[in-house]
Amino acid sequence: MGGKRMLQWKTKYSKLVFRKSDTVPEELHQMVQESFLTLRKHDCFFQDLVRIKGKDFFTPVSRILIGNPGCTYKYLNTRLFTVPWPTEGYEIKYCSPQIHDACKALIKLNDYLHIEAVKALQGQNLLESKETEDTPVIDREQNFATSLREKGSVSQDQSSFCVPEDDFTSLNSRTSYNVTLLNYMDPLQMLYLKQEPYFGMGNMAVSWHHDENLVERSTVAVYSYSCEGSPAEETYDQKLQGRDPAVWHVGLKVAWDIETPGLAIPLHQGDFYLMLDDLNMTHQHCVLAGFSPRFSSTHRVADCSRGTLEYIFGQCELALQNLQTDSNSGALSLKSLETAVVKQVEEIHNEVEFEWLRQFWFQGKRYLKCTDWWLKPMAKLEEYWRKMETMSSLVLHEVRKKEQTEEQRNETISCFLLVLTERQRLRKEWTARCILKSWHKYFFLENCNGMRTLVAPECISW
Repeated sequence: MGGKRMLQWKTKYSKLVFRKSDTVPEELHQMVQESFLTLRKHDCFFQDLVRIKGKDFFTPVSRILIGNPGCTYKYLNTRLFTVPWPTEGYEIKYCSPQIHDACKALIKLNDYLHIEAVKALQGQNLLESKETEDTPVIDREQNFATSLREKGSVSQDQSSFCVPEDDFTSLNSRTSYNVTLLNYMDPLQMLYLKQEPYFGMGNMAVSWHHDENLVERSTVAVYSYSCEGSPAEETYDQKLQGRDPAVWHVGLKVAWDIETPGLAIPLHQGDFYLMLDDLNMTHQHCVLAGFSPRFSSTHRVADCSRGTLEYIFGQCELALQNLQTDSNSGALSLKSLETAVVKQVEEIHNEVEFEWLRQFWFQGKRYLKCTDWWLKPMAKLEEYWRKMETMSSLVLHEVRKKEQTEEQRNETISCFLLVLTERQRLRKEWTARCILKSWHKYFFLENCNGMRTLVAPECISW
């Protein structure tokens, strides 16, 4: 790496840590790379229909989310549901032993990257406390205790230096990855890719962005596997200044700044990098396409405060506290018509329908390629939703009764109609999205190898 580039890395991109493939155990490489190919063979990667500025677009990259059971990850108004990796205490039936092994390999990669991220953050903190600027980021953590590689979460006494308990807890929580978003793309199957607009970096597989829906200041870890040695790479002779267009790169730039030079780092088979601390907030990154197909595993600490089954079941139980059944007749009625109670219940009703049920079924049967784990909790959510539909009808029934004063009635109706109007708007929006998704299939051509080519460029601009 040239001196000018190294200085730029140290001054503007010091929280980006890059590791070459030879630092990763060969056995782990083999397991993870086999898992990618297995999931691809079983057709487990899918393009997502995402929403940007009120418009829907299909991503050029195909994805699958794997992680803790019951977790979800939302980006660009699309909620992805984890294919659960093997987890103690959960009964997970996979569609094949190969898919089980693939998920098991990815949780091992997850554990490895967690430990590497903790080491990197500890190294960064130690260097900052000593105000040391001599050592390149790429080599800073090489001398740290190798005992951190032990399986499982890192404990305080595993480190060769002292870390205050509060700081250590923070480091662990900001590197305890609960999901990995796997990506796959074959750039030669795409008829159109956007050009990087600011620094002349070439074709982009993913445009400049911040990763969404993450725990604040959490580290993102990305393991890259490009299928090097493809015919396209071998026949490419042209020599260009700047980045090699045949090789995949990750691009990094200061957020909303095109004056500071951007950074493009080549990604070869088995390399990985870490975006530490607040780098994801202060900077933007993109993925620059090479010529060969590429997989990546992007490990994240997703903000699951509103994105787990435990959370949404809790919301449903809270809403249903306002529903009562007559012990004699079995008739249903509402306990309270207070405006705040009605509003809370109806908002939960909307959340269940539009953030969970429609998001899940909109993505069709993709999860059944791997496991049927989500079907039972989704059936339970549908049961809750039907009860909340009944509660909406009961609101209208109750406000007609004479026991309600005109003031109470108007207040309840006004509150109720606001949520109901939003529900109607969202139902129309989701109907339009379903039509677009059905229309999308006519814009693919399939070649003799079973590879699909998108023939409508506007569908992949994002």
